[in-house]
Amino acid sequence: MANLPILIKYIIIAIISMVPIVELRGAIPIAETMDLNIYIYYPLCIICNMIPVPFIFMFARKVLEWGKDKKIIGKFFTFCLEKGQKGGDKLKASAGNKGTFWALLLFVGIPIPGTGAWTGTLAASFLNLDFKTSIAAVMGGVVLAGIIMSLGSKLVSFFGWPGLIAIIAVILVAIIGSIVLGKKKDKKEAK
Repeated sequence: MANLPILIKYIIIAIISMVPIVELRGAIPIAETMDLNIYIYYPLCIICNMIPVPFIFMFARKVLEWGKDKKIIGKFFTFCLEKGQKGGDKLKASAGNKGTFWALLLFVGIPIPGTGAWTGTLAASFLNLDFKTSIAAVMGGVVLAGIIMSLGSKLVSFFGWPGLIAIIAVILVAIIGSIVLGKKKDKKEAK
C-alpha cells in the first residue's frame, strides 16, 4: 500500500470507517500505518463513520424485522436483532432512563468489538430514543473512540510492540478494575 497515491489511501480509510464492526476503530490504526496526516484522517474517519448512522437509525430495525423470517437471511437478521436488543437492554439496565444518553455515548466510545456506531445506533432504535439524542450520543461516542484509537495508534507507532502490549495491559486492568468495583458496589447495596 505504500505505493498507492495519497488520495487513494484516504479513500480506503474513508471506506473502512463506514464498514460495520471495523469502523473508525480499524481505520485509524490503518491510517497510522500508512503515515497519513492525523489532521486529515481523524475528521475523515469520524465523518465517514457517521454517514451510515441516520440510515441505520431510520431503517435498520425495520429491515431486520422484515428479514428475520426469510429463508436465506433469517438467521443473520435474527442475530442482528438479538444483538441490538441485548445492547439496548444492557444500556437501559445500567443507566436507567436519565443516564441513557451517557451510557450510549460510552457504549459507542469505548473501542471494544461490537460496540461501535452501528451497534450503538441499532441499540438506540431499540431503546426508542429520539433521533437527535441518538445521533448526538453516537457522535460523541465516535469522537471518543477516535481519540482513544488515535492515542493508542500513536503510542504503538512510537513504542512498537511493547506499546501495544502496554495498551492491552492498561485496558485489561481497567476492565478487571471496573468488574471488581462493580461487585463491591453490588455487595454494599445488597447489605
